Parts: sequence; C-alpha cells; structure tokens
Amino acid sequence: MKPPLRLAALLLLPASLAPAGEPLAFGPAYSVQQAGHPRAAASPPAAAAPSWQWPLAPRPQVLRDFDPPPKPWLSGHRGVDLGATADGAAVTSPAAGTVSFVGVVVDRPVITIDHGDGLRSSFEPVDSTLAAGTPVAAGQVIGTALPGHCTAVPCVHWGVRRGEDYVNPLQFVMDLRPSVLLPLDT
Repeated sequence: MKPPLRLAALLLLPASLAPAGEPLAFGPAYSVQQAGHPRAAASPPAAAAPSWQWPLAPRPQVLRDFDPPPKPWLSGHRGVDLGATADGAAVTSPAAGTVSFVGVVVDRPVITIDHGDGLRSSFEPVDSTLAAGTPVAAGQVIGTALPGHCTAVPCVHWGVRRGEDYVNPLQFVMDLRPSVLLPLDT
C-alpha cells in the first residue's frame, strides 16, 4: 500500500482501536494519537470521557447506532440498540443514580435513571420491580430485557438525555474522540 493511502486508511480508524495512551504508528514521521494524550496538542475537551459501565454483560454489540433527527420533531434513532445475550438478560445501571420512572410508554416497559447533572438513562423494553425514587449504584441490576424491540435478536434500547437533548450513550462507555495526527518525537 502506498504511504499516502496507508495514511488515509489509518486516519479513518477510530482512536479507540489504539491501546489507551498508545499511538498508532504508521510511518517514519507521524503517528495517530488519541486526543488528550500527554503529547497531544491542546484541543477542546471532549463532551464526555468514558466513565460509565455498559448496561449489559458481557460488553454488548451495538446493533443500531445513535442517529438523532436534524429537528426534534422528526423521526430518528435517539439512542442505541445493544445486543443482549438472551431475552431475560440482566440490565444494569451504567452509573449511580435514582430511578425516576418505571412504566409503559406506548406499548413498551421503560425504566429511567436520573444520574444527576441533568443526565438521564432510559432502557426499553425492560421489566423492573424497582419504584421511582429508588437509589441505584453503578452496575446494580435494574431489570431484565424483554423481547420486542429488535425483531430478530434480543436487544435493549438505551437512550441518554442531557436536559431535554438526546446524546449518544456510547460517549459514556467508549472514547469517541477523533484521532489526532502529530509528528513523532525525534
């Protein structure tokens, strides 16, 4: 592969493919590093660094990505669909918080956790015995996955809101910051 093509191909790789704090070397003069690395140039901070836990174990496959609509009233996918190992799989709170809602929305059982600072996680379809006002710890089971959201495989829809805006839940469990091209130290 020619160097410019190899460079272009590596620039398309997400930073999360590199081991934490390690650059992806691809030539004599440059490396791809994760933003925030000690040698990285100053840049605006990311919206959120990964600090939560995955709500399903083992780490689930993302079956459908976050795809918010351009206008709040239009259709879109305001969360992510995570593959569950089976219907009935345990769903856990990704961070500490307080249950703010348990009930049926349209035709699906939903549980919402208020994590503070304006952040709320919602999961559907999830059966839960918890009541609104119940405090939960990070990693605590909040319910079980029910069939019905994804047609062919067991899954859970996970949405996160900051205030009234939906945000990508994956930013709380993965490093989604872009790779930064920097010269190698000589």
